[in-house]
Parts: sequence; C-alpha cells; structure tokens
Amino acid sequence: MSAVSYRRHKTYDPLLRLVHAWNACAILMLGVTVWLSGLFEFGPARKTLWQFHVYLGYALVVGLAARLAWGLAGPTHARFSDLWHPAAWRDAVLRRGFPPPRLGHDALASAAYLAVYGLLLLMVGTGLSLAAVEQGMGPFAPWLIDMSWLKSTLKPPHELAYDALMAFAVVHVGALVWHESRHQTPLAQSMVSGFQYRVTEEKEDELHA
Repeated sequence: MSAVSYRRHKTYDPLLRLVHAWNACAILMLGVTVWLSGLFEFGPARKTLWQFHVYLGYALVVGLAARLAWGLAGPTHARFSDLWHPAAWRDAVLRRGFPPPRLGHDALASAAYLAVYGLLLLMVGTGLSLAAVEQGMGPFAPWLIDMSWLKSTLKPPHELAYDALMAFAVVHVGALVWHESRHQTPLAQSMVSGFQYRVTEEKEDELHA
C-alpha cells in the first residue's frame, strides 16, 4: 500500500483568481442571455435580454482589460511569461516527451490559454461592433451606427469565437477532472484557494497475511 504526502505552494494571487472568476461568470451569462433570447421571437423581453447581453459584454471587457494589465504587471504566476513555453510545445509536437509538472500554469495547456485570450479579443471586438450596429450602443456607436451592412460580416466570427470558448470550457473542466483522477493531486481548487499541491514523498508498506 502506498501513502502519498503533498506540500502546498501559494501560487495564484487573489486578484488573478477574482478576475478569472469574473470573466468565467461573464462568459457563462453571455451564453445564458443568448439562450433565453431564443425563447422570445419578438417583444420587450427579447430586447431587454439583448441589452443585458451587451452590458455583460462590457463586464467582460473590464475583466479582460484587468487580466491583460495584470499579465504585464502582476506577480510571477499571473504574468504572460508564465504562459510562454515554446520549447515544451515543440517537444510535444515532435513527440519528444512531455514537460514535468510545474507550479503555475501547465506548460502544454498554456498554449490553449493564450489562444483563448485571442478568441476573447475577437469576441469582444466583434461584439462591441455589433452592439453599435444593431442597437446604437457602446464606444463604437458614433462610427458604426449607420453601417447595418456590417452585421453579416461581424456576426459569424463573433458566434464562432463564442462557440470555440464554450468548447474550450467543456474540455478545460474535463481535463481538470482527468488530471486529478490520474495523478491523484488536487488541481481544480487552485483558482479558489490559490494553492497548488505537489507530491513530496511516497512510501510503500508491505502487508503480510
């Protein structure tokens, strides 16, 4: 029988965890408002939901701006340098092996995280533009309010970015569950507590009948 002990390390700071939760909630609620609006073909309820959808988009802009700023000025594991591991990505693609576990963001998963920030920027940019074109709202309204023809150009990438984010969220949660079940190491709680755990020793005791 084996007994495994862990050492916990303070890894993620409170502001990073708050921004992570803020952005996750904003993205989830954006999806909820889209789903609810589909229940109403016309009328004030649908209009109200889409207005709320735009306000949630503003909330996501605030959260994304905070994350970008903290990625440049925050502590070690909040910085974008903690997400940059090209050597590990190259080795994985060439099947030279996988990097060992590290504190902070996983070296391989970091590539997906960076892609997610790109999707968020695309979704925010197209979303603010659509808000201006469709509802005359937002910072782009003075320039785009009369350009209704842009709707057909902006909507497909906006929806594609959101669908990709939802797919990532499902894979992300599934990967956390898989990692914890395979390695028997707490992981998902790190964005709540700020602590990550690493194995310190393993002992095997033989049982005799």
